[in-house]
Amino acid sequence: MTNVVELKNVTKVYRLHGTIEIWALRGINLEVKKGEFVSIMGPSGHGKTTLLQIIGLLDRPTSGNVIINGIEINGLNDNELARLRNRTLGFVFQQYNLISRMSVLENIEIPLIVRGIPRDKRIVLAKEALKMVGGEYSWLNKKPTQLSGGQQQRVAIARAIVGNPEIILADEPTGNLDSESSKMVMETFVKLNKSGKTIIMVTHNPEIAMCSERIILIRDGIIIGEEKPDPSKSILQIKRG
Repeated sequence: MTNVVELKNVTKVYRLHGTIEIWALRGINLEVKKGEFVSIMGPSGHGKTTLLQIIGLLDRPTSGNVIINGIEINGLNDNELARLRNRTLGFVFQQYNLISRMSVLENIEIPLIVRGIPRDKRIVLAKEALKMVGGEYSWLNKKPTQLSGGQQQRVAIARAIVGNPEIILADEPTGNLDSESSKMVMETFVKLNKSGKTIIMVTHNPEIAMCSERIILIRDGIIIGEEKPDPSKSILQIKRG
């Protein structure tokens, strides 16, 4: 299968006060194939989110090569990076990042507005995306604060997929949710993966990681190994109460 993400000897160094170096990533080599569902696990502060931000073109590496969908990013300017990001990647965050003054429909439409898609088509695509993640049309005219946490995260996922991105990046997508809402969100990710989406997810929760196909372990900014998930230990299989 084709690699949609390739990182070759990627480092990320933050400099404080011009002299102090903080190494967030140290020589990362990673390949993710089209249609994979990969989890990245490791302790807090050891580079998981930095790695996801570099894959998501939200930050540039200090050194090394990043190739997204066959495109080497080192030679791209900021506008070209933004275009590639908008057309290839969808983002889901722990905090939902929905705009409270806008309706659910307007929130889902945002990536399509950036592309200049007409409003009538945006509405159709937003409804299709919300349906795909198990949402309800009755949410469309509500404000995000009128929904539960699990419902807000489904809206955030709908926004991430409305532009039909090749890759979905999720940073602790269940971090603010209870077990039942987490289960619904992970059911949505599994469904999206089965439909052909590539998913790369950061999580600290083993029950969540077990929903994926491959677990990448990171510590001190270094990939220290991989694990094969045990689906029987995933949140989708564990019975509570």
